[in-house]
Amino acid sequence: MGKVRTTLVKRTARKLLEKYPDLFKGDFEHNKRVVSALLELRSKKIRNQIAGYITHLINAEAKRAKKASR
Repeated sequence: MGKVRTTLVKRTARKLLEKYPDLFKGDFEHNKRVVSALLELRSKKIRNQIAGYITHLINAEAKRAKKASR
């Protein structure tokens, strides 16, 4: 089984990606810094979960695009 992400994490990550698509990359460390700059979160764990999910979405999209271009 994979990791289960909460609705809060998924919803926030998708909203950030929709609003700021050019700020995020496929690198977790970069996305972590961007999420910290955009949101005021008290919890490092939530910040990391959001950044990790954004990284996952970007890498999955890149993989789909690469597969489609073959």
